[in-house]
Amino acid sequence: MHALFLASALLAGCLLAVQASVNLQLNKAVGTPYGASTLQLGVATALLALLAAAAGAIGAVHLAYGVPFWHLLGGLASPLYITSGILLFPRLGALAAAGLFVTGQMFASLGLDLFGVLGVARRPLSAGIVLGALAVLAGITVVIRGQRAMPPAAPPAPAGAAAGAPTRGGTATVTAPAATAVRRAGGLGQGGWILLGIVAGAVLPVQGAVNATLRKDIHEPVTTAMISFIVATITIAVVLAVLLATRRTPRPQLSGLRTMPWWGWLGGACAAAYVTATFTLIPAIGAATTVALTVTGQQIASAVIDNCGFLRLPRRPLTAPRLAGLALLITGSVLVQLT
Repeated sequence: MHALFLASALLAGCLLAVQASVNLQLNKAVGTPYGASTLQLGVATALLALLAAAAGAIGAVHLAYGVPFWHLLGGLASPLYITSGILLFPRLGALAAAGLFVTGQMFASLGLDLFGVLGVARRPLSAGIVLGALAVLAGITVVIRGQRAMPPAAPPAPAGAAAGAPTRGGTATVTAPAATAVRRAGGLGQGGWILLGIVAGAVLPVQGAVNATLRKDIHEPVTTAMISFIVATITIAVVLAVLLATRRTPRPQLSGLRTMPWWGWLGGACAAAYVTATFTLIPAIGAATTVALTVTGQQIASAVIDNCGFLRLPRRPLTAPRLAGLALLITGSVLVQLT
């Protein structure tokens, strides 16, 4: 049974990488990352509500009315993480984006442990933690530098389509030079996208700590996850409404959903499964082991997606420097969490 729990934690981390990748299809169909995030979080909320109802735990929602307000704010992290994934994966690649997320996760969890905030037990600094932090920094540096040195291969155009011509779903086939121009014109510049990835990863451990306090209040992990996603869905819906009112984002086009591949809907299921798995696994195998295995699964799955060009992402071969960076990221994450 213990081996099954360990394998489940590794799989849960893989789901994070898959979630960010498939959400790109939802973004292409809807035409705005904020609309795609709203749909994805809404799907996750609905799935968790059905699961809570099936488990007879949905009645625990009423316990949330008496908890401190900040215990309900864990869901604020999800819109930032999901939207950042939609923005970063096509610009930096799955491995580089996931590496930035893991870097943020590692340093945020390290801060929670060292200072003992948000109900997390205080943990002294050790040589293993320092070595792990340095390994993570070295790993993400190698991955990002390898990314700059090797532009991604353009996704193959459909048969009979001219380069840059609209495809069936109304989107354009982007050639490699055009893709490079899009990345350069992305608004933030590479330094800004790197910072966004680190911040988006850093909010996940904070979310976990806040949700852990909520779980103690209402005693039902699935209901806790559902409440977190309700907050997340409301938050991103408000952001979308403000951006639409100020004309900072296109209006969502739901007609494009008809031509989206069926697996474009899996982001919500992956998010719901990840949250439910972490709540279930932490009491069984411990927080440190769960975090170490989930971030390892996230990095391995991202490397496979990048190397093979799965889920319609541009193919970025796993060169020797990028493989070395991946090894450093995994080693550093394990050292930080388990020493």
